[in-house]
Amino acid sequence: MSTQSDQREFGSSAVEFALLLPVLLTLILGIVEFGYAFNQQISLTQGAREAARHYAIHASSAPVSSATLTATARAAAPMAADLVASSVPASGCPSGTSVTVTTIRNYTSLTGWFDFAGNTVTLTSKAAMRCGG
Repeated sequence: MSTQSDQREFGSSAVEFALLLPVLLTLILGIVEFGYAFNQQISLTQGAREAARHYAIHASSAPVSSATLTATARAAAPMAADLVASSVPASGCPSGTSVTVTTIRNYTSLTGWFDFAGNTVTLTSKAAMRCGG
């Protein structure tokens, strides 16, 4: 048999839970979003590194097109399949010089929880490799 004070305690517990639930959900979804964004950044870095390596090895014998560079980066970064890669220098890679490849991708939210701000986040990564080496 419940008394009136037991019912009040149950009601106060429900109110406390209702007040803390949005904070806890935001915290948990923030952790998930940060982990996903970090994974995307690591994937972009891997794509840039592999594209720079490909460019440094193959640009001395034949020109490497932007499409080939992007395809190489995408193959190395399957989690970021819509990335775009560009290189400096755009053509040629004499032995002893370096090439820098930049990969860019727009970040899309995994949970959609933080999309209310409407800001587009662009993830960027760079990798450098010595040519002909």
